[in-house]
Amino acid sequence: MSLRSRSTDTDTPATGRRRPPGRTYGLTRRALVRLLALVLLAVGGVVAGPASPAVAAVALQRVTGFGANPGQLTMYVYRPASLPAHPPVVIALHGCTQNAQTYADNSGLPELADRDGFLVVFAETTSANNLNKCFNWFQAADNRRGQGEAASVQQMAAHAVSAYSADPARTFVTGLSAGGAMTSVMLAAYPDVFAAGAVIAGLPYDCAKGASPYTCMNPGVDKSPAAWAQLVRDAYPAWTGPWPRVSIWQGDADTTVVPRNADELRDQWTAVHGLPQTPARTSVIGPDATRQEEYPAADGTVAVEVDRVPGIGHGTPVDPGSGPAQCGHTGAAYFLASICSAHWISKFFGLDGSATDPDPGTLPAPSGLAASAVGDTTVTLIWDPVPGAADYAVYRDGVHVATPSGPPHTDGGLAPGTGHSWTVAARDAAGTAGARSAPVTATTTGAPVACWKANNYQQVQAGRATTDGSYAYAKGSGQNLGLYNLFVTHTLKEAPAGYFVIADAGCP
Repeated sequence: MSLRSRSTDTDTPATGRRRPPGRTYGLTRRALVRLLALVLLAVGGVVAGPASPAVAAVALQRVTGFGANPGQLTMYVYRPASLPAHPPVVIALHGCTQNAQTYADNSGLPELADRDGFLVVFAETTSANNLNKCFNWFQAADNRRGQGEAASVQQMAAHAVSAYSADPARTFVTGLSAGGAMTSVMLAAYPDVFAAGAVIAGLPYDCAKGASPYTCMNPGVDKSPAAWAQLVRDAYPAWTGPWPRVSIWQGDADTTVVPRNADELRDQWTAVHGLPQTPARTSVIGPDATRQEEYPAADGTVAVEVDRVPGIGHGTPVDPGSGPAQCGHTGAAYFLASICSAHWISKFFGLDGSATDPDPGTLPAPSGLAASAVGDTTVTLIWDPVPGAADYAVYRDGVHVATPSGPPHTDGGLAPGTGHSWTVAARDAAGTAGARSAPVTATTTGAPVACWKANNYQQVQAGRATTDGSYAYAKGSGQNLGLYNLFVTHTLKEAPAGYFVIADAGCP
């Protein structure tokens, strides 16, 4: 899946939408070679699990007349059977070679929409816009406010508000690959429209300004956080905030859009929010030990989040199944069995209802919540007792994990070197929880352990190893991993951060 199908050679049309009569356009030999290389790279970058059984197509409604549509896109809507009066809306942008139906059928978003009660708008581009059906994230005609495809996506969001009574304050956007890069475009160009976004295997906004789109993808473009942030501010100079929150998803074995892009995206959006580039909290989530890094704002809200998915290449992470944190299917290319990213994205957007109780009881929120002791795998919490409380509900990262009779409470089974957030609510005799306390955050002691299995080429590309051109060496320990190629595979254990050792026998 190349994020860009058209060559930059002069014999290729600038927009790809209109061709004068009597004139034909073809890719030069050099352009064809580059395109073939990108396609092969994309195929090689995918680490797919077994295909899901055939599933019924998600029922989508095609919407016409949603606006002037200068980008010539198509709008589809997935509307759950049950929706609140003013539902949130999520705009979903597919990757290259895909379409709205494929993304709806496999991404898991409709399943989450049914569960959490939100509207999904699937935007679709075509080969008339781009040979490979990629969103044109790299073209000024399509990635600027009020122009082309960016304007069409914004008009879809506005139509969802007017036609479906969606909540304009809870409008979100997410996408894969070229759709992920276009997600960056929408967040930068329309910060007044989108409250948050999730970029999956995507790129920083305006990466292609002064650089080849191919270079953006691999090996990536390095800019200072301030320079990246300025590109965002320049997209809508009149806007001074608040800025959208951003969730960044990246497969650590992706050779199409290399992991460096997740770092550059982090640098861009933490700088926009005025935050440091070092995470305040790190934790491990999901069945595949995805490494989550959080960058909270002053009010404790996570402004930027990076989710690094181990062992997968280029695609949307899914976890087929019926469990509460499972979703999606692997029945099409670029949907990779690992973790249900849609579940965690919905949680990041605040759509899963975990942040608040829908009908809190009458007991007041406990005050004085604090972490009184922190160990490698435990955190002890204390708070001021609430009169009339029968017991308490303790929530870690928004999930109810314990019901102690009172303080103190020790939360155990945590991973070393990981950060979490806790809240507490008092419960009455009927078990109804009252309002939740203000959150407290703490990080367990010890060094976090992360495990990364990949071939030597991927280890070097991800920054976990170095090479002298012939052999690969684990960064930090310097252990010889063997020949620098696609065929020698090792598991590397990272502990502490940035120090890697061979752990083929077992990790951690």
